[in-house]
Amino acid sequence: MNIVIPPILFYAVGTLFIVIGGLRAFMLGRRRPERDLAEDTPAQLKARRYHLRLGIVYVLSGILLILMTSGVLHFRSR
Repeated sequence: MNIVIPPILFYAVGTLFIVIGGLRAFMLGRRRPERDLAEDTPAQLKARRYHLRLGIVYVLSGILLILMTSGVLHFRSR
């Protein structure tokens, strides 16, 4: 018995990854000098870089999922 999953589900998940990753990178991964009174501590700088990198990974994962679902990227199965 084969289960057929509709492609709209993968498009929705890919879009969600892109939106969440973009928001994470934009909101948590950048420095806002108008809100910060002092310079970043090393721990804050490390956390900011972490959020930026993870947001970029989410966006790239979402793009990859959408491209694979639409058939633009083909991976050969053995």
